[in-house]
Amino acid sequence: MNLDGTVALVTGGASGLGAASAARLIDEGARVVILDLPASRGKEVAAELGPLATFAPGDVAEPDDVEAAVRTAEGIGPLRALVHCAGIGNAIRLVGRDGTPGTLEDFTRILRVNLVGTYNVLRLAAASMAKNEEIDGERGACVLTASVAAFDGQIGQIAYSASKGGVAAMTLVAARDLANRRIRVCTIAPGLLDTPLLGRLREDIRLALAATVPNPQRLGQPAEYADLATTILRNAYLNGETIRLDGALRMAPR
Repeated sequence: MNLDGTVALVTGGASGLGAASAARLIDEGARVVILDLPASRGKEVAAELGPLATFAPGDVAEPDDVEAAVRTAEGIGPLRALVHCAGIGNAIRLVGRDGTPGTLEDFTRILRVNLVGTYNVLRLAAASMAKNEEIDGERGACVLTASVAAFDGQIGQIAYSASKGGVAAMTLVAARDLANRRIRVCTIAPGLLDTPLLGRLREDIRLALAATVPNPQRLGQPAEYADLATTILRNAYLNGETIRLDGALRMAPR
């Protein structure tokens, strides 16, 4: 896919991986619609990125919000690229230290945003892409976001791991489902990336986490995620694959 002039939808684009992806796509000449919560910095980020960026406030798990963002993208031109980064996390244990069972509400909330939200964004973006004319044999390409927690989740990550495991599991199915529409689907499974979530930790904790990464022994950078996302969009033979971006990290139980 030639990204120059392409219209892309980036969810979670107000910070972290999404903001880095939006910036990289614009550097490649794409026009980007940022979908993020109304209370996010989405409007400010879009203004900072310049005239090629547009903010569409909304919740990825709400059909009306995502439909509105897709319509915003279609108003600019055919939607051909999706980078879906929106997601949340929270520590949940099956049984707490006081013996009480883990909350169903928190588990459900994480699955709603991370898994249901991914399906919701993917189905609506793909339906839009399916209307496009083929260019070089494809109508669109989608990049989803899982996590290494999908494969080696730690204690307390049961909801997050379940949600991200679901994203990884749907990747090949989605690629097969959309093959006759000439729409590709891949997923990135990041490890310890230096996002705002990790930025809230004490420096000694951040250094300890970085030391667990075999090579390079540091936290990953959002720009490295953005680089992989744009590579996936450009490379027409990448399809149906979940790619770990983790410096060979394998998470310990805790």
